Amino acid sequence: MRRSFWIHVWRDFKRNRLAFAGFIIVAFLFSVAILAPLIANSRPYIYAGNGKVYFPIFFNYDELKDADLRLDKYDGFKVFPPVRYTYSEYDLDYIVSGPSSKHLLGTDEQGRDLAARMLYGTRISILVGFIAVFIYVTIGIIIGSIAGFYGGIIDLIISRFIEIIMCFPTFFLILTVLALIGPSLVNVMVVIGLTGWTGIARIVRGEFLKLREYDFVVASRASGAKDSRIIIRHILPNALAPVFVSATFGIASTILIESSLSFLGFGVQPPTPSWGDILSQSREFMDFAWWLTLIPGLAIFLTITSYNLVGEGLQDALDPKSVKKRN
Repeated sequence: MRRSFWIHVWRDFKRNRLAFAGFIIVAFLFSVAILAPLIANSRPYIYAGNGKVYFPIFFNYDELKDADLRLDKYDGFKVFPPVRYTYSEYDLDYIVSGPSSKHLLGTDEQGRDLAARMLYGTRISILVGFIAVFIYVTIGIIIGSIAGFYGGIIDLIISRFIEIIMCFPTFFLILTVLALIGPSLVNVMVVIGLTGWTGIARIVRGEFLKLREYDFVVASRASGAKDSRIIIRHILPNALAPVFVSATFGIASTILIESSLSFLGFGVQPPTPSWGDILSQSREFMDFAWWLTLIPGLAIFLTITSYNLVGEGLQDALDPKSVKKRN
């Protein structure tokens, strides 16, 4: 697709205020995921003392101990991150403690800082969402392209295979596979990626069935171009727009699936933080530790809603009829 097309899509997308607000939230979460070690860390950014300047958060120094730095045993100038804990540190003096100046979002049943765990949990959600979607989008594009381009018996076989896969409840299929191979971050991403490709394959197949009859494809065939060149250079770039929309919705669904798996104990395993795992551990303290339930639940809701708003905005921006109505 031409560059000017995507410029117009971006311009129309920005006119949708809800979608653009969702995009800002998604960008913020993405930034938080990348910068989590710089936002929540027990090491200071800068320590100046004894005539020297150190950067403990970026480098390890044999003469400095992290615990002593935080306990102010080293005199000097120190600048700490906003959250002065990592996700695995314990503060036994503040077990199931509410939000305070020391722990901005409170602590859990083991005295771990909830703000730090939520920040690192954002990394897990974003990582699982993007990698799992990348896996199944890649599989869906390959299978859908073959079915839509060649048609005939190949399309018939692939279409029936897709329908068979779609008959299985995806979530229970994922649970079954994880129960057999064991839960882990990599397994969660791979299993979701290998079971979620059917929708993308059907979208790509439909686009290829339509586009292969266009004049520019017929001309390419007449000029002797190979099938691989026609698929990759001519048809696929024009079939990706609806794939991007579906992938955006897919990221939201994947984050929800990962949170559900972690809630049930089949997702990311402790001590690695996950929003679903944090929510699962809060069940015993719902009566009095409201922050352990409200904060991760709100994060999951806000993230999924934001991705859905972005998907709807992108869908409208790519639909000429919707653009004409707004204009």
